[in-house]
Amino acid sequence: MAIDHLSNDERGVAAVEFGITASAFFALLMGGFDVGHTLYMQTVLQGTVQKAGRDLTLASGTEAAQRLAVDTRVRNAVRRLNASIPDEDIKITRDYYANFTTAQAAQPEDANQDGVCSPGEVWVDRNFNNVYDSKGGSSGQGGAKDVVVYSVTVSYPRLFPVARLIGMSETVKLNATTVLANQPYGDQANRSGTLTPRNCT
Repeated sequence: MAIDHLSNDERGVAAVEFGITASAFFALLMGGFDVGHTLYMQTVLQGTVQKAGRDLTLASGTEAAQRLAVDTRVRNAVRRLNASIPDEDIKITRDYYANFTTAQAAQPEDANQDGVCSPGEVWVDRNFNNVYDSKGGSSGQGGAKDVVVYSVTVSYPRLFPVARLIGMSETVKLNATTVLANQPYGDQANRSGTLTPRNCT
């Protein structure tokens, strides 16, 4: 009689069902928050980089103090979204090219075109700066009329430990890039010469 009574007792069923489904629900919820935060970070980062790129193409953009000020603004914008990101996880690069065509191609100067100048490998100095360039452009802001590729890469740990459950990386890596031409505030530097093959050391 007591056994029949217990078999028909449904008290606590909701708590058991909630216990079974709660972990999946919370994992889904945290995953949604994590994806939303990543998309928001990417959007703000891209907007910040585009604004920084426009500021750098002004006549004062070639000055070291102006470049440092713009880079600092980018770092501060990233930290407003995630204050725990250290300086070394916010990488800023700028490379300049003679025109948009070479910037778009961005071909490494080594023979294998893999961006690595291996010992003994032949490379050709296409931009005549006497330095091997893994992206085909010269590092820096350049000068008048040069095309600048300004890029920021940010790495940070995910907000929630959900990625581990589904085999994803626990680190988010975002990249934002903009391509703009420096103002024609002077004549563009003449970059010409003989394309002489050299050997990597």
